[in-house]
Amino acid sequence: MSPPLRVIFAGTPEFAAVALAQILAAGHTVPLVLTQPDRPAGRGMKLQASAVKQLALQHHIPVAQPLSLRLDGKYPDDAAAAQAAIAQANADVMVVAAYGLILPQWTLDAPRWGCLNIHASLLPRWRGAAPIHRAIEAGDAQTGVVIMQMDAGLDTGDMLLSDVLDIADDDTTASLHDRLADMGGALVVRALADAQRGQLQAVKQPEVGITYAHKIDKTEAAVDWQQSATVISQRVRAFNPFPVASAQLGTEVIKLWRASVEPTANHVQRQAPGTVLSADASGVRVACGEGVLCVTELQRAGGKRLSAADFLRGFPLSAGQRFNAHAAP
Repeated sequence: MSPPLRVIFAGTPEFAAVALAQILAAGHTVPLVLTQPDRPAGRGMKLQASAVKQLALQHHIPVAQPLSLRLDGKYPDDAAAAQAAIAQANADVMVVAAYGLILPQWTLDAPRWGCLNIHASLLPRWRGAAPIHRAIEAGDAQTGVVIMQMDAGLDTGDMLLSDVLDIADDDTTASLHDRLADMGGALVVRALADAQRGQLQAVKQPEVGITYAHKIDKTEAAVDWQQSATVISQRVRAFNPFPVASAQLGTEVIKLWRASVEPTANHVQRQAPGTVLSADASGVRVACGEGVLCVTELQRAGGKRLSAADFLRGFPLSAGQRFNAHAAP
């Protein structure tokens, strides 16, 4: 059996913490974790450690939280301290998953085998910050995980391993995230084992099919009822759990957590987009630019997420009411 590798881990959210847990479970040594600085979170806006930092501290792993890794940037002291910590770790490889900082060339070159990235898409489709959201929003039938040898570009490095996952019709970013996180952790452990045996094979990314998964902005949450029910339902799923699709009825902003395309046989008479066609325990049906959207889980500002039945008890809706063209961002 090969001796365990020395693996620096760089990551921040729960997606990354799942991978770190699997690397540790495989018996590898993690001499250093890099993660984002603690951020204000929750109603009290108290500083909160990232999911990766919390796991690292449980395992007594040293943690570095630089604001930047650029030695010539705005925070050179942070970068220099991180450089010293990385050098001292004497790592075979660095594994990077949803870290949130750009890695300059000195970082990519520091470990013996460079830096391996866990990317949650089938590259070159959905390079960038929000591949899970954008795959659902676009109506993709499949996604997956690629283990990539990082280079200086934006998710442009050679592919080392990959696995494919079907996207279910009712998948949200939340549900797909969890399955991809498990897949990514298992795949990077496999990549580390292959690296130990000298069996990793790098494949260049295709030059066709490149798309970019731009970072999600809160302003994207506003529903445009002129769009088709299919497009709106994909966006509802993509924006669950963040930023959550929202629709405005008068002055009331309502979050739409779950929705699906409704067969239109019972709604032959065309209504203006945004018009409530019916509202009962099974859902709130709203006319769209094309087709009908059935919303089954909603939330008022300051309230709880509720099924349509529970929501309508406290906020009755009736046929003929009409949502504003756009919700407030």
